[in-house]
Amino acid sequence: MTDPEAARAVPAAVVRHALFDTALGVCGIAWTAAGVCRVALPGASAERTAAHLGGAAAPPPASIRRVIDGVSRLLAGEAVDLSWVPLDLSQVNAFGRRVYELTRDIPPGSTISYGELAARLGQPGAARAVGRALGENPCPIVVPCHRVLAADGSMHGFSAPGGLATKRRMLQLEGALAPDPPTLF
Repeated sequence: MTDPEAARAVPAAVVRHALFDTALGVCGIAWTAAGVCRVALPGASAERTAAHLGGAAAPPPASIRRVIDGVSRLLAGEAVDLSWVPLDLSQVNAFGRRVYELTRDIPPGSTISYGELAARLGQPGAARAVGRALGENPCPIVVPCHRVLAADGSMHGFSAPGGLATKRRMLQLEGALAPDPPTLF
């Protein structure tokens, strides 16, 4: 929709959200009638997580409870594929939507590089643009941006709470990275 008058005539989507416990802590999910529009990894507090989601708190409908169950199982270490989850990415630009669509094809326990994802987009020189789009991912876990690494396999920038430690932990839970060695303490 490019016409400003037409854009104002369409009411904003009603957003609802819910918080839920996982193996990593309290996560959150927000949705509209069109699908999931935001997922939040555990933050500093449940209140901050809820504020990040926007909208009003509400009991999740059955379709969203199914998503919550999948996210919870994935964060408990099960190889759960969430590519079936309907998303409302109406607030995301076309490039971002394409990046997220291809990112959702990365199966649990697998990783690819930013450059490889850019090549799959048909834009082999766009690795940095892919990284920026993933840094703005409104639905981490459902759009598994944690599965995208640098060309050398290293991890760079993860905008979700906990940063790279969270990304590493999620990849370990999925079996894409070996667990950290045990310590004495």
